[in-house]
Amino acid sequence: MSLPPLAEPVVLLSKAERARVARHRTLAGLGEEGQRRIASARIGVVGAGGLGSPVVLALVAAGVGELVVFDDDDVELSNLSRQVMHRRDDVGAPKTASAARVAAELSETRVVQVTDRLTRGNAHELLRGLPLVIDGTDSFDSREIVASACERLGIPSVWGTVQEYTGQVTVFWSAPPAGIEPVTLHDLYPKGTDAPACSVVGVFGPLCMQVGALMASEALKLVTGLGRPLLGRVALLDALAGTQREIPLRRARVSDAPAQTALPAPSGPPEVDAPGDRVVLDVREAWELAAEGIPGSLQAPFAAVVRDASGVVDRLGLRGRDIVVVCQVGVRARLAVDALRAQNVEAVVLRGGIKGWRARQKEHA
Repeated sequence: MSLPPLAEPVVLLSKAERARVARHRTLAGLGEEGQRRIASARIGVVGAGGLGSPVVLALVAAGVGELVVFDDDDVELSNLSRQVMHRRDDVGAPKTASAARVAAELSETRVVQVTDRLTRGNAHELLRGLPLVIDGTDSFDSREIVASACERLGIPSVWGTVQEYTGQVTVFWSAPPAGIEPVTLHDLYPKGTDAPACSVVGVFGPLCMQVGALMASEALKLVTGLGRPLLGRVALLDALAGTQREIPLRRARVSDAPAQTALPAPSGPPEVDAPGDRVVLDVREAWELAAEGIPGSLQAPFAAVVRDASGVVDRLGLRGRDIVVVCQVGVRARLAVDALRAQNVEAVVLRGGIKGWRARQKEHA
């Protein structure tokens, strides 16, 4: 379902800009008016790193009117394998300065540089007035800060993440147009979620460009009212398999959105506190299993389950068996259970993942 465009069109494009974006203006559905909406758009980009770099490049090339780029870091040499906006000469300079440079080189886009770190205390004020935010941060603490501010402001956020060879992209909006179900970060990941830093597990550089380009596309769709945004859907990208698929994202709780948009929360997959007699399927990665696990567990990586649940079920002999799915904190398990249940497999989630299970064991020790 298309949504109303977030941006009103500018009156005219400059002669030079009309020539520069000629291939955009000829696109069916976008056209001259859509390009004029892009030219009037004001978008916040939080993070000018692995995801923010391709986002900024794509939006500047598209001719977005103004980008407000937030990042308090300086460029490091180790950034350059995946943060494609920066150059060797930029090492030691603010990352936001690279955004200003590429904008001046590519288009008429204005870049506002914000080098203050977003915190729980200032994010709401710093993001106020932006119709749309793109979250390219690289830690769950930062993502929760950005998400909380966007939820309070009622503005949409395009969200993406990359870890190792896999990526995710979706759109969160706590107060979408009437009749559209609100979806927020905590419908996908519960509070307190964490993940290993990219410095520990690594990031496949080309995937950052792929995910960032998809995030930029989602932003332009919201600005122009074009196409069907990823609101209520999560795009899952697997660089090793060369695949992209999607999973529906349902509300895990009643949102704090205004009453006219609040809808009853659908029930999620069933959860249990302990495996009991069920077969345990661990959907974490090999490096996570090396740290701790449940004895006797079967293992299939999350990406493999959501990509080819039927194949995993047949390979592991899961048909006709009661399964409990476990990950680190429960989020991947929820999505994996949805994929397994679509194959008519009786599967439930181990509540809180390995962390929750360990904590309950300690409580009852």
